[in-house]
Amino acid sequence: MRDSIQRKFAQIATAFAVALGIAAFSFPPPDVVNARAGVDAKEGMDDSVDRDADGPRVVKASLASSQNGRGSESFGPVISGKARVIDGDTIAIKGARVRLEGIDAPENAQLCPSVSGGKWPCGRAATRTLTRLIAGRNVQCTTLKTDRYDRAIALCKAGVTDINEMMIRTGNAWAFTKYSTRYQRLESQIRTTRIGIWQTTGAVPPWVFRRGRWNVAEQTAPTGCAIKGNITKNGRIYHMPWSRWYAKTRIDTRRGEQWFCSESDAKAAGWRPAVNS
Repeated sequence: MRDSIQRKFAQIATAFAVALGIAAFSFPPPDVVNARAGVDAKEGMDDSVDRDADGPRVVKASLASSQNGRGSESFGPVISGKARVIDGDTIAIKGARVRLEGIDAPENAQLCPSVSGGKWPCGRAATRTLTRLIAGRNVQCTTLKTDRYDRAIALCKAGVTDINEMMIRTGNAWAFTKYSTRYQRLESQIRTTRIGIWQTTGAVPPWVFRRGRWNVAEQTAPTGCAIKGNITKNGRIYHMPWSRWYAKTRIDTRRGEQWFCSESDAKAAGWRPAVNS
């Protein structure tokens, strides 16, 4: 009975998405279990971010009223162009990395409990959903601020579709209330539909998942610096402890590979983050 109700809600949400002009997408069924990972780690690292010589198109945006419950806030530059999905809450537009404001999607390596008692790859499902929401269309992101990793924290649209909101609405992300209350009320509404990450009450928020992975990795990494700086045919790529390929990545310092204590250190040394990690 619960499965039938869940599928009904999924159909309603999908119809809503289609009405907004985006491609229809499916929700993971309750009994989805962990998909086979059988992919060579080196193949998973073949994922360089698109970069153009002239950089992303940036235009000025004006002051506008927010939906964040804080009155007016200053909007920064608008970054627009074709986007490449990095994970369920991060995209790249011609080399500029953009973090979707107000949401936190499960990490690519993350699994969530299903109503049948198994687990399903909610992290990869979130990445696929964001890819389908964008569907090759021009994306326009209005910057609110820049974080310490030099990412634009932005509100993004693909056509008329608010992709930040749709990731919450489709059950593929949490409201990131530590930094923003913009989608807190919407999350409360979507929780009752039991779709996506809300099909059970046991899904671990990604910030808890990341903290757990970091604590474990820190115990075995040299001097507690848990970020792996790997060198591949596609360049220097770093992997965070919650990366899908982290466990399979081996660091050989004789080849110039390194361990880093922070993403800032890795970027300053010339490494870039893995995509779809």
